[in-house]
Amino acid sequence: MANSGILLFGQNFLQSLVPATLISRIESLLEEHRVQDAVDLADQQRRKLEGNLKVKEQELDELRYVYQRIGFQCFTETLFEDAGNHLFNGEVDPRLLISYFPDLRGNLFADRDSLDVFSGVVEHMPRESSVDDIIVSNIVRNYSPHMSHTAPPTTELHHVMSMAARDMLEVFLRKCRVRRGLDPITKADRNPSSAAMENGKDTELQGLVADPHHRIVLSEIEPVLHKARQYGVLCTLLQQHDERDKLLEIWSQLVDGRYMADDVPDPLGAMVSALSTVKDRTVVQTWALWMVKRNRDLGMKLLILARDTGKRRERPEEDIALLERICEADEEAGQQYLEYLVLQRRHSSRELHARLAALLVGAVFKSLEDEAVFRLWRAKSGASSSSTSKVPTTPSPFISYFSSTTPDSPHKRARLKAALFLQGSDLYNFATVREQLVACSFPAMLGVEIAIVEGKLGNHEAALSMLAREVHDAASAEAYCALGGDVITPRTATVIAADLGPGWASWSSTPAKTGAGAAVDPVLRAELIKILLRVYMSPDPPALAHVEARAANLLNGQGKTLDALDVIALVPPPWPLRTVSSFLARSFRQLLHERHEGKLVKSISSGQNLACKDRVWPILREEGMWVEEASEDTDAGDTDEYIDEKTALSIHDTVAPVTDKAWTNVADVHVE
Repeated sequence: MANSGILLFGQNFLQSLVPATLISRIESLLEEHRVQDAVDLADQQRRKLEGNLKVKEQELDELRYVYQRIGFQCFTETLFEDAGNHLFNGEVDPRLLISYFPDLRGNLFADRDSLDVFSGVVEHMPRESSVDDIIVSNIVRNYSPHMSHTAPPTTELHHVMSMAARDMLEVFLRKCRVRRGLDPITKADRNPSSAAMENGKDTELQGLVADPHHRIVLSEIEPVLHKARQYGVLCTLLQQHDERDKLLEIWSQLVDGRYMADDVPDPLGAMVSALSTVKDRTVVQTWALWMVKRNRDLGMKLLILARDTGKRRERPEEDIALLERICEADEEAGQQYLEYLVLQRRHSSRELHARLAALLVGAVFKSLEDEAVFRLWRAKSGASSSSTSKVPTTPSPFISYFSSTTPDSPHKRARLKAALFLQGSDLYNFATVREQLVACSFPAMLGVEIAIVEGKLGNHEAALSMLAREVHDAASAEAYCALGGDVITPRTATVIAADLGPGWASWSSTPAKTGAGAAVDPVLRAELIKILLRVYMSPDPPALAHVEARAANLLNGQGKTLDALDVIALVPPPWPLRTVSSFLARSFRQLLHERHEGKLVKSISSGQNLACKDRVWPILREEGMWVEEASEDTDAGDTDEYIDEKTALSIHDTVAPVTDKAWTNVADVHVE
């Protein structure tokens, strides 16, 4: 309030001559629509106050008032840029300005919220409820009736003025944040993001969201982000608020192409990273099944991760149900998960083992439907048989030959997997698989697989006959005898499984599967060798010289458990003696060695018997003899007295020398 130095008074009046106040001068200029003069006057007063060391609060309130009056005057006249600057200088509450933007206001105001505003400012604030209404009123006032509401120029002008208003709001709110600095953040600070989104200023928007001190209300800003298609910023906010389900849903829409966001380069990878930390197995499995259809490898990674999380007992019904859902999404992914359950998790469900066996055998049949694959496998079988018949020494097994000479391909891996699994598992239905293999159109080409299943069924003669006579695989036949019924040796299985993918290497090297964990029963081994000899020596062999050489190699390598008489009885009369001469010579030497060894054992036993007599005789001599006549009332066998020779031996530490006389009436006793 201004001070007066002149006072006038009369009989009926009292007057004072005072200078005009800042507020009155500004009000007068605004009424005359001299806005720029009012601005200059306000700026002059502001600079004056800034030069003072001490400023009264009343003077600051006057300055705030005049700037707010000027700001809302410009706002009413749609001079939005000037309005924002003057309202900022007037330190108007940001919520007051935001209230004119209903789409950005959200839940900024509660029912009982109120704002402190100068009464003179309230009287001159726009009466319209929104900035759009202010723009329309201004257009009507300035351009009607020359322009209609629906005219293209009117629409374009309305759009330009709306953008200017939003730009003003964004700048105003940003400057308010800068002014506050470390001051407590108010509700209005959550609205700069809305203005930035509406104006498409991505860099500023991302910087605002990245600010750890922002107070953006997700529920209010989320629809604006969706409308502006700012999915990258929305994902950042959802991550900050731990909105997992919404975040996964947006990422899925980005993967499917329904949403587009350049600032989210790898939504699928982001989903995998987020789901890797989720402990809810149901959520992980649901999204993993969705992902299997888009990216099989990533989907399987999540499914396996969910299955490996924590310790839990086997639940076959749950695993089978999940497997069915995976197969519906992707058959190949279903086979991968089935292999994981059986090979890596060592699932003991017979149904799962049977399904995997059926899948692997079916893959082999499907491969043979390809004419090129059929010819290739037939050539491999012929080449292996030819090399076996020409080379007298033991060649490599057929399965090893097939693995090393066949180019890497799906059909090669399918056959090797089938062979390894059929041998390694004891939980599938052997008879069913055998029927499938035998009933196919090309059983001769799958002789190794048939032999494996025949061995599982205990049909050793059929298995060995298939290997020796059909496949001409002497190495596998002899390995079958040595391993007690396994066609593929542990070493061969390990080499083959190395290139078949995860799980197969550990499956092939498990002791329970390879036979390395327990010794083969010698009786079974001898019986298998005898069966193989019968196969070799059966009438009408396909290649006599070849069979003779194989029989000789078998006898020389594993024949030590056979009886020479049994072998001689099996040899066909036309065979020359040299075929079994080496075996017979070793057998005779072995018999002679065993006989001499028996004599040595007998002599050692006799010496031990004599030593025992030497120790016992002095004790018996000291004890003396009892002669008792049998009475009529007592049977000779009813006496309870006896001599405890062992106790006596333990009591006497020394034994007296034995004289020749002591042995005159003693008969020899031999312990056999």
